[in-house]
Amino acid sequence: MALSGMRGLSVFISDIRNCPNKEQERLRVDKELGNIRTRFKNEKVHVVPTLRRNAPIKDDKDEDLLHLLIVGLEGLTPYEKKKYVWKMLYIYMLGYDVDFGHMEAVSLISAPKYPEKQVGYIVTSCLLNENHDFLRLAINAVRNDIIGRNETFQCLALTLVGNIGGRDFAESLALDVQKLLISSSCRPLVRKKAALCLLRLFRKNPDVVNVDGWSDRMAQLLDERDLGVLTSSMSLLVALVSNDHDSYWSCLPKCVKILERLARNQDVPQEYTYYGIPSPWLQVKTMRALQYFPTIEDPNTRRSLFEVLQRILMGTDVVKNVNKNNASHAVLFEALALKSVSHGNQYVPGLAFIFFDRGNQYVPSLVMHLDAEKEMMSQCVALLGKFIAVREPNIRYLGLENMSRMLMVTDVLDIIKRHQAQIITSLKDPDISIRRRALDLLYGMCDVSNAKDIVEELLQYLSTADFAMREELALKAAILAEKFAPDLSWYVDVILQLIDKAGDFVSDDIWFRVVQFVTNNEDLQFVTNNEDLQPYAAVKAREYLDKPAIHETVVKVSAYILGEYSHLLARRPGCSPKEIFSIIHEKLPTVSTSTIAILLSTYAKILMHTQPPDLELQNQIWAIFSKYEGCIDVEIQQRAVEYFALSRKGAALSDILAEMPKFPERQSALIKKAEDTEADAAEQSAIKLRAQQQTSNALVVTDQRPANGTPPVTQLSLVKMPSMSNVDHNPAEQGVSQANGTLSVVDPQPSRPSDDNIGDLLVPLAIEGPPGSATLSGHSPVFGFGGAPNAEDALAIAPVEEQTNTVQPIGNIAERFHALCLKDSGVLYEDPYIQIGIKAEWRVHQGRLVLFLGNKNTAPLVSVQALILPPSHLKMELSLVPETIPPRAQVQCPLEVVNLRPSRDVAVLDFSYKFGTNVNVKLRLPAILNKFFQPITVSAEEFFPQWRSLSGPPLKLQEVVRGVRSMSLVEMANLFNSFRLMVCPGLDPNTNNLIASTTFYSESTRAMLCLVRIETDPADRTQLRMTVASGDPTLTFELKEFIKEQLISIPTASRAPSPVSLQAQPAEPPQPLPTSSPAALSDPGAMLAGLL
Repeated sequence: MALSGMRGLSVFISDIRNCPNKEQERLRVDKELGNIRTRFKNEKVHVVPTLRRNAPIKDDKDEDLLHLLIVGLEGLTPYEKKKYVWKMLYIYMLGYDVDFGHMEAVSLISAPKYPEKQVGYIVTSCLLNENHDFLRLAINAVRNDIIGRNETFQCLALTLVGNIGGRDFAESLALDVQKLLISSSCRPLVRKKAALCLLRLFRKNPDVVNVDGWSDRMAQLLDERDLGVLTSSMSLLVALVSNDHDSYWSCLPKCVKILERLARNQDVPQEYTYYGIPSPWLQVKTMRALQYFPTIEDPNTRRSLFEVLQRILMGTDVVKNVNKNNASHAVLFEALALKSVSHGNQYVPGLAFIFFDRGNQYVPSLVMHLDAEKEMMSQCVALLGKFIAVREPNIRYLGLENMSRMLMVTDVLDIIKRHQAQIITSLKDPDISIRRRALDLLYGMCDVSNAKDIVEELLQYLSTADFAMREELALKAAILAEKFAPDLSWYVDVILQLIDKAGDFVSDDIWFRVVQFVTNNEDLQFVTNNEDLQPYAAVKAREYLDKPAIHETVVKVSAYILGEYSHLLARRPGCSPKEIFSIIHEKLPTVSTSTIAILLSTYAKILMHTQPPDLELQNQIWAIFSKYEGCIDVEIQQRAVEYFALSRKGAALSDILAEMPKFPERQSALIKKAEDTEADAAEQSAIKLRAQQQTSNALVVTDQRPANGTPPVTQLSLVKMPSMSNVDHNPAEQGVSQANGTLSVVDPQPSRPSDDNIGDLLVPLAIEGPPGSATLSGHSPVFGFGGAPNAEDALAIAPVEEQTNTVQPIGNIAERFHALCLKDSGVLYEDPYIQIGIKAEWRVHQGRLVLFLGNKNTAPLVSVQALILPPSHLKMELSLVPETIPPRAQVQCPLEVVNLRPSRDVAVLDFSYKFGTNVNVKLRLPAILNKFFQPITVSAEEFFPQWRSLSGPPLKLQEVVRGVRSMSLVEMANLFNSFRLMVCPGLDPNTNNLIASTTFYSESTRAMLCLVRIETDPADRTQLRMTVASGDPTLTFELKEFIKEQLISIPTASRAPSPVSLQAQPAEPPQPLPTSSPAALSDPGAMLAGLL
């Protein structure tokens, strides 16, 4: 594209480059656009209506039957036309909107000379998309160029159609492009472009492009001697056979002949030889097309193909030249993909069509496709074993990846085991992607013979593994221990060691499974002394509790096991009921509320097993029950009340708190979870094919519902967008699923026992609000949930469609949200297919959040959508979210936030994507009140004058807060500091009081000083008096309510619903709310105080 002759264009580009700043550039661009607009406005466009081909004539005014043939512009010289249109394109490339001149660009397509026609095609393909109305104006001109005799014009037209690929082009031009492809009078250059153009049209509009009867034509094209035409035609064949391989069996032997020709380097021009390899692109595409056909039955074709594959296998080696390595290994791994499938594997068309783009190598995965002799398979594994030991990381990655897929072949596992030591060494590779592939391979090659060695290596590696791998590593180690354990005692040892080392990365399913095994005390796949398992597990749990620092999950599983079976250890030293109680009770101050509930159950079990009764132990446990009878957490309160009442029943206690019965046999939740997360890597076309032929069990998990069912809800329900308060108001009774913090409406379902929810393994340990909490529904009809109004209800309410997500999140989303309220980076949401992370920066009243959308699979995520539902006090703008996230890729989507005024309302991210099934979640975003705080330390000289100047409501508000979580002054100070409220020691003469200060920023208040005084009662830490002052009434109220939420709220972990309610005295039902004013109903603090 020679532009040197256009002086005006060169001057304009020079002016733009010489602009000192963006404003000067914009002024120059605006001036030029104005000049171009004026020149175009004064010209006339001649439009000649012509009827569309094969359309019936109705009316000259029928726009649907008319195509417009642009003749051109009068008055402008060809030089000026080109110059102005080039300038428009350059301005568009600079990022400015060009909303005029499209007609002028399209008109140049019909110009008779090449320079103008070239400009028209290039600018049209850049400025217009497939849905633009002006493209219809160019269809006749493009068709005339395609059916004409000028090869240069044909190439320009085919390039435009291939780049845009719209439906209108497909309907009008596909037949002409087909004729051009099979024409023997056209040069190879034109036919290559015609093949690629037809491929684009077929991919975009398979229902429009008619390829019926193309089998013979494709077979004819495969006889072409020109490798350029052959390569383009092979790309078209791959698309056709992926859609319907049965119609193209005649092409199979010709594909094998093409491979033979290339493998023997016969009649291959020098320009198609890449570093001594004959046309590696054509070889890869040919083998890729063969993978869509079922196993080849013809013996001659089969023998020829195996000879070619053997030649490729034996002729590939690692050399110093990187480019040659890339090409040779691309061919090699495609050959491996083609040659190795086990007997009896069900064929799935397109499942072999799987690729990874690693560095500059476009390399297929190893999906088994041909029955091969064991000797040949041994050669493949030996070659892969050599690859995983080389220094080049790309080749090591490919060797591990393809060796793991080789596990699908019968009788290959023993050969792969020979390389176990080298595979374990790859776990320590600096490249995390290689470490992941090594982990996958170890997991796949594990069996009874090597399970102990592999599990021990994984446990040893767990301490040094990346955080990004630990959750997957822990899950796979737990599954291997369960599947291949020689006895249950070894299994218990491994899982307890795993929980101790992995900590936060161990899901609840893992320790649930231990409980199930120990309780059931038998399993057909293990050979063990069943009578010894339960005391052995209790001894191990006792040993772990002796450690000074253990993870909370270890406390949970140890407390449960000792509660059930500690009486079996009564005669052992250090294992009396009092000693067991003491060592468990030491952990109580350090655990969360969900674990406290488990410990209360353990105390009741220990008290029941203590025979004869120990009065001192009984009084200690009763004191604990009495302490928690007034706990704000409903579950803990109910347990404390019921256990205290049950423990007074004497001998009847042993019947009520009898040992847990055996759990029903079911599929392992761990294995099921692993199967759900195992998504094979595939291109989109292959995924679509597989979805049509198989049910997507790998992408669907059973809807986990409470075992005691949920009451029905209406077709249109409301979803709450709560504040950061984590007070649970029994969502199971409300019919709204908020498990793990997600906001979704669940389907109504009658009461039934859960079939596969591992949560019901711990019936007496489940945490669930009392049914009585629904009695307040009559006092809050506006919220429509049947539950008591709370601080979350008044913040934001929005109607949503019912969600039936079958993909369950990984981890507790409520805890993730709460953690992000205290820090500026972390994971907001994660499931088996995607991870959403956040990194935020806050500056005065503005913030910038970056959403990191990471595709965890080796297949793309499609139909990705993200919608921000902001509250009225936040102005939020999210950048464009791509509709597709490539495999193993991460995209960043900046989100700009501006705080307009003080409020506790929370923004919601409505996120959805499709991976076999539609997944939609609504997530709270951590753009909350404290993010716009700036901690500030004030002296006594600054504090007291400011405090006195704010002399009363509404600038200074005071309230007595009851039901506060009991905490020391130090803990309260740390809590305030974590929310950017700077505690100022020494300002208050009373040592039981706290004073904190901060600066709040918003557009309405600008920088506003906020002062807080907390007066505590040493005799009763559950109540305090709080005074909040600032120069803005709204800010004062919102800050007061915000602090109150933090003081009375205890963040809880996800909790397993209980199908059985403890039969004892129920907790005191909540009192009805008094009649109050509408203002009070809209006040979250007033409603919360009413509940308390």
